[in-house]
Amino acid sequence: MTKKIRKAVFPVAGLGTRFLPATKAMPKEMLTVVDKPVIQYIVDEAREAGIEHFIFVTGRNKAVIEDHFDLAYELEATLRSRGKKAELAILDAQRPPPGTTSFTRQQEPLGLGHAVWCARDLVGDEPFAVMLPDMIMKGHTKSCLAQMTDVFHETGGNVVAVEECPPELAHQYGIVGVGDAKGEAFRITSMVEKPPKGTAPSNLFINGRYILQPRIFELLETQERGAGNEIQLTDSMRALMDEDAFWGVRFEGKTYDCGSKVGFLAANVAYGLERKDLRAEFRAEIEAILKGL
Repeated sequence: MTKKIRKAVFPVAGLGTRFLPATKAMPKEMLTVVDKPVIQYIVDEAREAGIEHFIFVTGRNKAVIEDHFDLAYELEATLRSRGKKAELAILDAQRPPPGTTSFTRQQEPLGLGHAVWCARDLVGDEPFAVMLPDMIMKGHTKSCLAQMTDVFHETGGNVVAVEECPPELAHQYGIVGVGDAKGEAFRITSMVEKPPKGTAPSNLFINGRYILQPRIFELLETQERGAGNEIQLTDSMRALMDEDAFWGVRFEGKTYDCGSKVGFLAANVAYGLERKDLRAEFRAEIEAILKGL
């Protein structure tokens, strides 16, 4: 019987150098899209998919992430005394239940693979999700991770979400080879990190969502450093492919890469225009700005 995906790992130890000076004193994951931190969108996606235990792999100067998902006693007491019920409801909705968040340190910046390995004791011997905190994914009908867990319950093994990129840009991404289809998924036949131009097996790239078997931890334990002199998750995933199946799921929705300035700004525009309380006034402001360019 296929186990339920109960735990998700969030690698949030990155320095966020692309957003300096904003990230000098603030974690990049706490930059806001409209009025919620980026990491809140990722956790909300996990909760929608049924995740019960949220594991954050952090670094120095990331304590504010832990504070964000905790009870803010002074703030909430003040809001309660002033009868601010709507604001209290917002805070209550974003906070995971007690005992469902764990935090561990990645003490050196040794790559995504090392960050995932740091969560090994918290994950234990069960399949788990990995969710990159830069990628806000807005599904058409359900969240990306919910789409993946549906496939996992049909296929078992390991599951990664993929999206299409223009073929001429495939050399910029981690690309998968496409095998036989099974329902909404397809068998992954290969993984190539940033293939040389003209050699990519497809134009489908891994978009930052994974469901992995716990065997990956043993492989990461002995994984040699790869690209960027870091321990790469993709290298251990390729090794795991020799033992267990990998399935690809085409994400049905829109992804905003908030690790890039353009993606972050686009997310703010898209989510701002979606808000009924902001849409009309915000659209007018955007139109006025564009008119003045």
